[in-house]
Amino acid sequence: MGQGQNLEGSVTQTFAVDSSYEGSRIDKFLSAVYPDLSRSYFQKLIKSGDVLISECTPKSSSTVKEGDLVTVRIPPAVQVDIRPENIPLDILYEDDDVLIVNKPKDMVVHPAPGHMSGTLVNAVMYHCKDGLSGIHGEIRPGIVHRIDKDTTGSLIVCKNDYAHLKIAAQIKAHTVTRRYRGIVTGIVKEESGCIRADIGRDPKNRKRMACNVNNGKPGVTHYHVLERYKQHTYMEFELETGRTHQIRVHMAQVGHPLLADLLYGPAKCRFHLQGQCLHAMTIGFLHPATGNYLEVTAPLPQYFEDLLASGKL
Repeated sequence: MGQGQNLEGSVTQTFAVDSSYEGSRIDKFLSAVYPDLSRSYFQKLIKSGDVLISECTPKSSSTVKEGDLVTVRIPPAVQVDIRPENIPLDILYEDDDVLIVNKPKDMVVHPAPGHMSGTLVNAVMYHCKDGLSGIHGEIRPGIVHRIDKDTTGSLIVCKNDYAHLKIAAQIKAHTVTRRYRGIVTGIVKEESGCIRADIGRDPKNRKRMACNVNNGKPGVTHYHVLERYKQHTYMEFELETGRTHQIRVHMAQVGHPLLADLLYGPAKCRFHLQGQCLHAMTIGFLHPATGNYLEVTAPLPQYFEDLLASGKL
């Protein structure tokens, strides 16, 4: 990892290029270092002079080689045009650097067309006031990762840019613990296993992801069975990677879509649930300030508990 410092609200870090990035474009290298920021974002920083390669100003098409020192300055966030809203939060953990919340069903993580209010960002902006990271500028302050609208469970919110960068680096290195609980359709025979399949946008339906498509990225999901019922299986999943809809698309790929996942499974569900039966139960990471391992668990939501106890699975 690189060295960092704060300069008038900005964050400056320097990274040494290793052999695995030999010949890579500078924007591709930086988007690998900062997995939650886009290449187009870094193109803007290159044009504005906020990126150096071994103390020289690069072009947008410049490449890096082993041993280069890449310095990048992430500017302070611009004023956001998102309205804070007094929405109750189920807080699992909070300190000066991070906030971990238990996200409920039917809550979008950050504002987007059609969902400009009632989001997690609206809620945490009210709760944290000015204490949020600004790496994403006006789009999604404080958010270093996300979970789907109808997936419940633990989610990290960063209160400053340093925490954001440190946790984003851990996500990139696959060292963040992310364990989920879910109920899938059918009986899974293996007690445990691992699904390895690239995931990318489904060319036939832009709302879906799909396995083994062009430009897909590696996806790795570990799983084990907790309990088998007559027609369903209760499972735990651990993410090695964090692709969009990863657990949902991987389980559909092996013939066991998540219960009530109308996007990847049957179009109807006899339980009349609101979206897929999936819960982000446990998240663990090295605390950005102390370096100590912190692990937080979100209890199963009531609907999930009731379903397991119903005798109807």
